[in-house]
Amino acid sequence: MEITMARRALMLSIVILVGLVSLIVGNISGRNLSPVGQFPSGFYRDHVRKMQSLVRHDSVSLPPTSVSPSPSLATSASPSPSENPSSRRVYHVTSYGADPTGKTDSIDALIGALSDAFNQDLSDGFLMNGIVNLGGAEIDLEGGTYSISRPLRLPITGRGNFKIQGGTLKASDNFPTDGYLIDISSAPAHDKEYDFEYITLRDLMLDSNFTGGGIQVINSLRTTIDNCYIAHFNTNGILVQGGHETYIRNSFLGQHITAGSDPGERNFSGTGINLMSNDNAITDVVIFSAGIGIMVSGQANTLSGVHCYNKATGFGGTGIYLKLPGLTQTRIVNCYLDYTGIVAEDPVQLHISSSFFLGDAFILLKSIHGVVNGVSIVDNMFSGFGKGIEIVQLDQSNGPFRKVDQVVVDRNVVNGMNIKSTIAKGTVQGNGSSWTVDFNPTLLFPNLIKNVQYSLSTPGSSFPNHALRNTSNNRVVIETDVSISAKLLIIVDQGV
Repeated sequence: MEITMARRALMLSIVILVGLVSLIVGNISGRNLSPVGQFPSGFYRDHVRKMQSLVRHDSVSLPPTSVSPSPSLATSASPSPSENPSSRRVYHVTSYGADPTGKTDSIDALIGALSDAFNQDLSDGFLMNGIVNLGGAEIDLEGGTYSISRPLRLPITGRGNFKIQGGTLKASDNFPTDGYLIDISSAPAHDKEYDFEYITLRDLMLDSNFTGGGIQVINSLRTTIDNCYIAHFNTNGILVQGGHETYIRNSFLGQHITAGSDPGERNFSGTGINLMSNDNAITDVVIFSAGIGIMVSGQANTLSGVHCYNKATGFGGTGIYLKLPGLTQTRIVNCYLDYTGIVAEDPVQLHISSSFFLGDAFILLKSIHGVVNGVSIVDNMFSGFGKGIEIVQLDQSNGPFRKVDQVVVDRNVVNGMNIKSTIAKGTVQGNGSSWTVDFNPTLLFPNLIKNVQYSLSTPGSSFPNHALRNTSNNRVVIETDVSISAKLLIIVDQGV
């Protein structure tokens, strides 16, 4: 009897418990399934914005409260670490009044967010001497489009470990024509080796509205520009000056938004990327419209995976322009020059390889002081239209190249263009005592042969004396002391 009563009490408890759970779930479900008319569209968003206007939640680090939370509420009410304002330094620009629709000017709001981020008293460890570590502070554009009337300039120098990400900036009609949408620079007078370090610009679309440039980076160390789309610039899409190690990758730049064969192509102007700095890298970048795709006037830069179809050579465009006579130190690898080529002034230590040149695109070596040294142009592909365009050309309008050393142009695959090289082979056979081979159609430099190797074979039993007599005007003359039937193989080199 007692066992039966116990079983009935247990069953009753289970029924009551199930009923309570059902009631709770029903209430929760009822709230989730409330008719749309009960809460107007955007109610939650508007409610949150009202709260944001009353309470700042922008992750400025705050001292911990002296009152411990109730143990009963710790599990359900405590935010996760990623949501805890005291553990994150993410500055949401809409909280500062920025207009994500782009209808009103947001520059003051954006600068307000920057100022709060840069004026923290916190420093997590050390960067370069004199540069405060901001601990990965972020300006979050929240996927909005923001109109700005003046450059978004970093408010103070000596800061690092910081990023701006996730939205669109557009220049207003009164934006200064010499300004940049994002300006990482300081006042002209400063005594620091570097003004900024480890600044990241990521996932941004920048529309310069044909009134200025996109991004300016001056005297900054270890800067990253990643996954950015920069359009409608009149000056430079990206300008890098001074500093060290700016990495530009996975980005698209174009003055006009086009995908080739644009009827206004001959009027394209400006420069996609202007590198006036050392030790930088441009990787996996497309420049689809500009007068010059990439201008390089700094040392020891690397370009890889770059696709330039910014403006065809026939319209006066240049894909990559190396403007550092006498100290180029540039490596161009695995790039695609699409109807637009490469110009190098007095190149010294220049390497171009594994790249594709389409549409009669070629490489031009331009004499400034007549120096070309340590240049290798090897293992590239050239494709043209059979018009006799040479794959590598010389501009000696300022004077001839007089100092040529360690130059190798060889092993390039050519279709529909004329091959040019610093190494050439030729054969000649017949009867006589003098044999001449003209290498001008192949050799790059006029009247320059530094080394000749040849072999002479004759079917007869005699052993004639033979000698190299002349190499002037890129014509090799071999002579024997007697008239014989012979075959000669000659190899010449201009760049040893």
